[in-house]
Amino acid sequence: MKVVAIDYGRARTGLAVSDATGLLARPVGVVEKVRTRAGRDALLAQLAELEPERIVVGLPLTLRGERGEQAKETLGFVSDLARLTDVPVETYDERFTTTLATRGHGHHPTDAVAAAHLLEGYLRRLAG
Repeated sequence: MKVVAIDYGRARTGLAVSDATGLLARPVGVVEKVRTRAGRDALLAQLAELEPERIVVGLPLTLRGERGEQAKETLGFVSDLARLTDVPVETYDERFTTTLATRGHGHHPTDAVAAAHLLEGYLRRLAG
């Protein structure tokens, strides 16, 4: 199953995609300001090009596993995205993905690498 992961951010939103088998994750890139019309259109164009069977959005829980203000904003984004696409959208705990992404990410933007880390965790959970 092909999955796209989204590391939502008001300024920059990272994207990663799995291979068709749902085993490998790779960073794709960043979409700027996805809450604007231009950003939303750019995100939807990327999703159409990637043709995912599922979309997973990182949910930024606190260290205690609670939903803070950023999680509430992210859930609003998830709700809007679910209305704009026919692809199932779900959330996945993204704690520590940005920290992992900043530890050497080569030529990919940190937000895209964070999305790839998120996707790797999600794919591991699906695999059992």
